[in-house]
Amino acid sequence: MKTIKVGDQQLDLFAHDVSTSTPPAVRPTAPPAPPVAPPLHVPAWPVVPVPPVAVPSSPHLPSPPRPADGPPLRQLQLGSHLVEFALRRSTRRSIGFMIDDNGLRVTAPKRVTLAEIDNAIRAKQGWIVSKLLERGERKVQRQQRPPVAWIDGAVLPYLGGEITLRLHQAPRHRASFQRETNELHVWVTPTGSEQQLKEKVKGWFQHEARQLFEARLDLYADKLGVRYDSLSLSSAGTRWGSCTIERKIRLNWRLIHFALPLVDYVVAHELSHLLEMNHSPRFWATVESIYPDYDGAKQALRKRSQELPVLFT
Repeated sequence: MKTIKVGDQQLDLFAHDVSTSTPPAVRPTAPPAPPVAPPLHVPAWPVVPVPPVAVPSSPHLPSPPRPADGPPLRQLQLGSHLVEFALRRSTRRSIGFMIDDNGLRVTAPKRVTLAEIDNAIRAKQGWIVSKLLERGERKVQRQQRPPVAWIDGAVLPYLGGEITLRLHQAPRHRASFQRETNELHVWVTPTGSEQQLKEKVKGWFQHEARQLFEARLDLYADKLGVRYDSLSLSSAGTRWGSCTIERKIRLNWRLIHFALPLVDYVVAHELSHLLEMNHSPRFWATVESIYPDYDGAKQALRKRSQELPVLFT
């Protein structure tokens, strides 16, 4: 069995966003589940109204979380924007920039001075500020979306389509998916909490994700002629995958919400890092060799990630 440990060194795939119009066939249908009794009446948990999130009057640039025991964030004035960023030293030969919903992270060689790092940021300030503003706007949009109401009949995103949540009362919690009707049946105890229900549904999504990822990794690894050593699941906010020099692949289980072509793009992207541990033209040529429409996939993944409802906080 594959291990699920992840090494320290990795290349991250952030929320780049392939058409999701055609629902994919996943893998052979599991043996039919036993007949499901008609749903019993389950009292809905009270839905607490979510107050609207105020949109900042001025553009907001996201900042990395402040580490409790690490070095403080650095600051740099770029035009009218004060940018906070996390700096990490490494053995790499050049200065690297990574931007996600948590802001800017800079990785620089140990020999490079702070002044040289600041100058490198200023040289790319147009791109950096534009990406940070885009990320900040997307973060606010996600926060404004109302969360899913966890009641019988709730609609959940699954493989680019939708499934319906059906609730039943039972002495213990369990879940069963009926592919013929696209219904996820969950049995909950009369005294069960909404959090227990959410954890049961999340566990089912994660189980589905692992099975799908393993199948798609094996398929694309064979196409590329590479071998990965392990797969682990991630719960990151918008980082969809990573690959380490130890050949360990990490994929975000939330990809299970997207259509199969988007899952395949992330899989192809990470496996390509086994041949090119960078994002050079040769890397993208490697991705294209097994996934030709990678650019369309990046755009679609970005768009779909903005449209997902809030399921788990």
